[in-house]
Formats: sequence, structure tokens, C-alpha cells
Amino acid sequence: MNKTVNINLGGMFFHIDEDAYLKLTRYFDAIKRSLNSSSGQDEIIKDIEMRVSELLTEKQKSDKHVVGLKDVDEVIAVMGQPEDYIIEDEERTNQSSNYRTVRKSKKLYRDKENGLIGGVATGLGHYFGVEAVWIKVLFLIFVFAGFGTGILAYFVLWIVTPEAVTTSEKLEMTGEPVTISNIEKKVREEIESLSDKFKNADYDKMGNQVKSGAERISSSFGDFVMTVFKIFAKFLGVVLILSGISTLMMLLIGVFTLGTNLSMDFPWQNFVEAGNFTGYPIWSFGLLMFLAVGIPFFFLTLLGFKLLAPNMKSIGNIAKYTLLAIWIIAVAIAISIGIKQATEISHENKTVEKKTINITTKDTLFVKFRYNDYFAKDLDHHNDFEFVQDSANNQLIYSTDVRLHVIHTDEATPYVQIEKSARGNSFTAAKQRAEKINYKVQINGNHLVLDNYLLTDVKNKFRDQEVDVYLYLPEGQVFKPDTSIQDYDDSDDSFFNLHFSGNYTYKVVGSEIKCLDCPADENDHDDIQENINEIDNDTVKEVSIKINGKEVLNSKKSSGKLTTDKDGVIIKIN
Repeated sequence: MNKTVNINLGGMFFHIDEDAYLKLTRYFDAIKRSLNSSSGQDEIIKDIEMRVSELLTEKQKSDKHVVGLKDVDEVIAVMGQPEDYIIEDEERTNQSSNYRTVRKSKKLYRDKENGLIGGVATGLGHYFGVEAVWIKVLFLIFVFAGFGTGILAYFVLWIVTPEAVTTSEKLEMTGEPVTISNIEKKVREEIESLSDKFKNADYDKMGNQVKSGAERISSSFGDFVMTVFKIFAKFLGVVLILSGISTLMMLLIGVFTLGTNLSMDFPWQNFVEAGNFTGYPIWSFGLLMFLAVGIPFFFLTLLGFKLLAPNMKSIGNIAKYTLLAIWIIAVAIAISIGIKQATEISHENKTVEKKTINITTKDTLFVKFRYNDYFAKDLDHHNDFEFVQDSANNQLIYSTDVRLHVIHTDEATPYVQIEKSARGNSFTAAKQRAEKINYKVQINGNHLVLDNYLLTDVKNKFRDQEVDVYLYLPEGQVFKPDTSIQDYDDSDDSFFNLHFSGNYTYKVVGSEIKCLDCPADENDHDDIQENINEIDNDTVKEVSIKINGKEVLNSKKSSGKLTTDKDGVIIKIN
């Protein structure tokens, strides 16, 4: 039975049997002897210990795993024997054929030493083997062409990607094998680079900078700034945590309320379904929103906890990169759905139906709107849509998006033209959807009765379905509109100006429609409006008004103020 020893290697604790411990000790002693003449020996030994610790950690199967001779031999096989890596001069260094190397794949790290901000682009350049400038250009393209997604992607990568700090990590970042030779070479290069900086440094300038820096640090103002910064960091951490958790909770609720997972009907679910132009199930939108928006807020929440507790252990790299990959896929799918959504309403088309009204100009045409008391109890013009059931329990879309246009015609008899329009992914699809609109017009002798609503099946979805009714009237035609058309009249006021205060009779005369029985004050109102040149907040700045041939107001002679009712009719002159 062998004894076991607990050791601390590279910051990690291991259970190792006595024989393996002695062999590993001799191995490190041999490395130290081979590095006696090397500069930065302590740094090299530290990096080698960390690399050996990583290799032994990979071999641990459980917390109770005991490192044996086999494990140590396999680690030494990867790292190489110390006598193979005594680097005394550059000529010996270049004899790579004598080295035992084991190639490892690259790992993604942030190269903050060579990066401008967080080292993300430089690290990606090392990983993919391209110049960092092309990665930066790609981020800029996504910033401007991807509606700012480049900034979000950079921020997420900055959070999830670790920084290359140790020599081993820097070697892994560039794909070089992590062996004793490369570790020593890397450390020596860094020491020589630092030495060159000191040789070429302006010591007088550096001394002055150090002196002024020391004075600033020792000042109370510097302490105050640091305190404020720490407080701000804590406050920012709290804000990030609260906003992140609240957003994640709302998104989680949305996953269930937008789908059928709970077998429940929510008030807004039909409206979402009607606006779903893609045909994909509704729950997929909730899931996509949760992933595309929730993952960045999850990392923001982690950042908040990190600001509050800097020593908090981070989630593993596997989890980070898995979430990043899922987020990229979710954003890509969301963009494709958005394109499909826009495509589904890219075309508009209509159907046209013409009905002749068999009356003469001597006959008075009566026009009115009616409502269906099964769906509504009034003639209100909502100009939107809602979901209803008919008496046979069929699901329908109900809308009052109906408009009346009174227009002049050169034909001898009046007629009505019904135009039903809708949108679709093509002109054909839009026309087919328009044909499925249910709208009724009744002509009973000289009475024209129009529905104030339209209906269509729920499966047709809401695609801007609407109805425009064009009433064409010949010269001399007399017609009497009911007050029910007030909310639905969309005629050109220069041709037909409906008076809302009464149920009057009108006649087509030349280029306009005249009111035959309107009160004198309403008819005079039409003439008064033509003489008002400029009105600001009901105050007349330049006006000349005559009623029955008598001038009642002239702004050149006196100042005055008009008071009008809700329809713009003058009811008082001050």
C-alpha cells in the first residue's frame, strides 16, 4: 500500500501517491537545473507548474482521484524531458527537430496586450488565423448594417471570453504547444521586450511622471475619486441585477403566455395570432424573444453580481460559449422571421364591385349606414378590428374600417362601387384575401343602405382588410344622407361638405354639392370661411366678413375675435 501526499500545484490541490510525488519532484528539480542560466527562472517555473496542474486536472475523474505514476508519465510525455529544452543560445533554439512537441488546438482568449479596448477582435484574429483588422471591420459592419448588433455581440464576447494572462494561456491562444521550451522562450521574449523598453526609456521623464503620479495618488482628491468610483460600481451592479432579473422574468412569462403550454387563452393571444404573418406557431416567438433578448440580459445580470462581488466564481467556458452559440442562432432566426413577416404584407390588391341605382335625378336618394346588433349596439367608428363569434359559433374578425366617398359622375344614373382591399405576399394572395371579405350593400328603390362593418374568417388573419364605398352622383342628383354617415364620410370637402348639425338634403350642382335646406347661418358659414385669410388661436388678424351684404367685421378698421362651435361655425363676433 503506497502513501499519498497532498500537494498544492499551480494553485490546485491534488492527492498523489508517494512514488508519483517523488518522480514529479525530481522532474521539477531537473527543470530548475536546466534553467539555472535562464533569466526569469521563477516566472518560467510558475508557468510550467500551472501547465502541469492543468494537465493533471484533466485526468482527474473525481474529487477522490489519486494521481499515480501513469498520470505523471503522461504529463511528462506532453511537456518533454528537461534535458531536451536547455536553451543556451539562439542556434540551439532553432534545432526544433530534436524537440518533442505535442500540438494542441487553439483556444479562444482575449488578447488585451495587443488590443485597443478589450482584446476581443485580436483574440478572434488569433483563433481564426486572420488579421485582427478584418474582425474589427466585421464588427463595424454589424454596428451599422445590423442595427447595433455589432456592439451587443462585442459586449457579450467581452463578458464570456477570458483574458489570456498566463504564459500557457498566451501560447494556447496562438496555437503553440505548451511545452517547457515554448514557455521558457515566451517568458524570455517578454523579459527581453521589457528590458528594451527600459533601455530606451526617458528616465528623467519617467521620474517626473512617477513623482507627479505619486503626488496625485497621495492626495485626498484621488482617494475621494476612488471611493466615488467604487460606490458607482456597486450602484451600477444593483441596477444591472434588478433590470436583468426583471427582464428575464417578463420574458419567461411571455414564453408561456404567447404559447399554448398552459392550455390557457389570454386576451391578447388572438391579436398576436392575427398579426402573425409567417404561419409559425406563436410559442416560437416567445421562445425566440426569450433567447435573443434574455441571454444578453443574463450576462448583464452576471456582470452586476461581479461588480458587487468581484471574487464570485464565474460560470464555465462551456456554458458561456453554448449560450453565445444559442444567442447567435436565435438572432439569425429572428431576423429571418422579420424578413418573412415584412414579405407577407408587401403587396396590396383589391376587388371592385359596381351596383347601379336605378333612379332619376328627380328622385331623392336616401343614404344611411346600419350596424349589426349581434356584434355592436351603435354606429361607432372604431377603425380597428376585434375577434367575434357569429350565431353559429364561427370565429370571425370584425372591423369598422369602412369609408364612404361621394364623387361626381358624368353618367345619367347614380351608382355605387364597393372596393374591398387587403395585403399579402403577392398581388394574387392579396386579391384572394380581399375577395374573402364579407361586406353587404342593399339598394331598395331610392334607398341605399350600407353596412358599417366588415367580416372575414379568422384563418384569413388581419392583413389591413378595409372597405371603401364610392357613391357616384350625376349632375342635378338630389340625395339625403342620414346622420349615421358622419363618422364614415371621407369625401373631398371641396366637392361635398357634410353638415353635421342636421339631416339635410343636398343636390349636385356643377363642381360641388349644395345643401338645399341648411339653415342660413350654416350656408353663410361656407361664404365666411372663404374670406378668412389668417386665424391664429381664433384671433382674426386680417378678415373682411359680410353677412347679407352688410360688413360686420373689418380688421383694418377694428380688432375682433371670432368664437366658433365644434364644427367651425361662427356663433359670436367680439
